[in-house]
Amino acid sequence: MSSASSQETILLLGGTGKISSRIARLLSSANYSVLQASRSGVAEPLPHCQGVKFDWFDPTTYENPFASSPISAVFLVSPMILDPFGPMKTFVDLAREKGVNRFVLLSASVIEVGDGPAQSTISKYISEIGVEYAILRPTWFMENFSEQQHLPTIRDASQIITATGEGKVPFISADDIAAIAVHSLTDKTPHNTDHLIFGPELFTFDEVTALLTKKLKRQITHVKISQEQFEGMISQFGIPDDYAKMLAGLDTFIKEGREERSSDAVKKVTGREPKTLETYLDECVARGVWDGK
Repeated sequence: MSSASSQETILLLGGTGKISSRIARLLSSANYSVLQASRSGVAEPLPHCQGVKFDWFDPTTYENPFASSPISAVFLVSPMILDPFGPMKTFVDLAREKGVNRFVLLSASVIEVGDGPAQSTISKYISEIGVEYAILRPTWFMENFSEQQHLPTIRDASQIITATGEGKVPFISADDIAAIAVHSLTDKTPHNTDHLIFGPELFTFDEVTALLTKKLKRQITHVKISQEQFEGMISQFGIPDDYAKMLAGLDTFIKEGREERSSDAVKKVTGREPKTLETYLDECVARGVWDGK
């Protein structure tokens, strides 16, 4: 990634989220002007970063990012609904009217580009409307163990609860996803493709808990439950029922072996090897992530 003038603005939706916040840090260090869009309107305390209020469920906020400097590229993070095509198409069309010609969409490895749920249809739309684009399709994040649903169960109950059975996952670091996103947003030559983004090794959740047991020097157990039990568990966190059903179904995809695959996207796009799960776990242990409340 080359450095840029701070006059060149890149818009990050989901601006304070797991991937966009990492993208913001990388872009800021390369002197890109960054606009982080979120419901709070808060930006990272970094050079060249500003915040703007944006809410997928409030179309009156869609104009907000375009109120000041021109936007050269947009990083798209979908709303947490089963079919986000309507609001996302409305925003993409508006952005094009405002002069944006490059879009990078965060999707998922199990979501094909085409007609289907979640980001499938908007992926197809972006790839067919004549803009510069990239569709990022990462597998499960390593950070799910340290920043999301598995953090409290590992820390407080020495457990990881899934419906994945013995299925294997090529876990990927959010840092590697962000690095590919930055290249997709800033490379002179547009990627115009979908990137399947996997880590370098396959692990079952039993193998993950064995690694955690070794690193933390206490027994960490993988608790195997059914898809229906997992759906009920995540519904308790206020996730809409249809979206919870889809998320629980993704665990079944793992159980069926659908994530037992590999790719060279990180190396191909960034020029370096992806982070290993063991390196990631060592970093978390050094920070005391799972040491207790």
